[in-house]
Amino acid sequence: MVSQPTVPAEAGPRLRRALGLWDLILYGMIVIQPTAPMPVYGVMSQRARGHAVTTVLIAMVAMLFTAISYGRMARAYPSAGSAFTYVGSEIHPALGYVTGWSMAMDYMLNPIVCTILCSKFALNFLPEVPYAVWVILFVVLFSCLNLFGIRTSARINTTLAAGMGVVILIFLAAAARYVMGIPHDGAPFFTRPFYDPQTFSFPAVMGGTSLAVLTYIGFDGISTLSEEAENPKRNILLATVLVCLVTGVLASIEVYAAQLVWPSSQPFPDVDTAYVHVAGRAAGRWLFTLINVTLLVATVGSGMGSQLGAARLLYGMGRGNALPKSFFGAIEPKRRIPQNNVVFVGLFALAGTAFLSFERAAELLNFGALLAFMGVNAASFVRYYLRGREKTLSSFLVPVLGFAICLLLWLNLSRPAKIAGMIWMLMGIGYGAVRTRGFRSELVSFDIPDEAGTISS
Repeated sequence: MVSQPTVPAEAGPRLRRALGLWDLILYGMIVIQPTAPMPVYGVMSQRARGHAVTTVLIAMVAMLFTAISYGRMARAYPSAGSAFTYVGSEIHPALGYVTGWSMAMDYMLNPIVCTILCSKFALNFLPEVPYAVWVILFVVLFSCLNLFGIRTSARINTTLAAGMGVVILIFLAAAARYVMGIPHDGAPFFTRPFYDPQTFSFPAVMGGTSLAVLTYIGFDGISTLSEEAENPKRNILLATVLVCLVTGVLASIEVYAAQLVWPSSQPFPDVDTAYVHVAGRAAGRWLFTLINVTLLVATVGSGMGSQLGAARLLYGMGRGNALPKSFFGAIEPKRRIPQNNVVFVGLFALAGTAFLSFERAAELLNFGALLAFMGVNAASFVRYYLRGREKTLSSFLVPVLGFAICLLLWLNLSRPAKIAGMIWMLMGIGYGAVRTRGFRSELVSFDIPDEAGTISS
């Protein structure tokens, strides 16, 4: 069973409520990053047969419903802020454990995704260096940065996010100038990114949307700030929804401009770094280099953060005896970091890059994320509709639609991703069942870290 944290009244100093609505929105945008759709653009467009804008918008609808559910659950659990806590408390501890295990998949896959992306971006500068060498270099880089306790400050993160915003504006201006200077067939040219009758396929669009969810990963991190937010019952919900909405609008504009510059009928030189090639077509080598450097720097930061987040998750599990405590629950005394876990996650990422492509790793990450999102919607439905005093239409429709759309996207993940994801989930369920004699005794809770190391974009 999943044990729930208890916080006694007046148990020492408390966090100061100093974060207003704008602070929460800014935090959410920094976590997701303004360039969110750029890394996944190529595989998303390829899977959706050129309907990348449509996939981003559909994913936004799913995430908006889920964001509302997250915000509502944050009202009920202002100091917890984790999907596994919501599900374990409202539905059943065993289902909370399953949700926690799906979140563990996200944390362990994030460093793999970042390593693959960094290596691909670096190849654009030095293609003569083998891909495997870049993978090893970035795994070592992330591990060393974390082992020596180097952390990125909030001020640097804010500066980087602002810099990305400037780069986006430069790209959009260059794309507009390019599009206005080429011949096209009028209105159909501008509507084709939304709907192309020659290539449209509902299963293909749903498959692309299951990848587009990656654009929004990280919005749920706002719920972890509940104890530091002013008027959290209002602002957490509002900020989570607004971050999803702003991310969706900005991502749609970025993807739409890219599709106008590079029609879907033309293959990309490298689907994993397609956006930098679009930038190169729009304005030449200088913009290719600028976008490539921007995404490389952003992904290095996210790779470092995601590795540390995964290491902290393993430490929480080891400290609670869910994993061997002598190894996973150990802290290096000088720098006070989970050194064993940092190395373990680095080796896991190194092994993962040997078997997974960027597309497959991204799908597996979304496999776990969508399961967690479905859990949050289900928990919101149980609390505010089944058990609520006032059974409003909103408390019924929002979680039901959010759950249904997330389930549809989950079902449209590729078959290999679903098989690999189910193997991971069965391993976790089997372990939990054995440890608790069929979930009849208490199972240690997952100590999910507050800093969710999402992938860069």
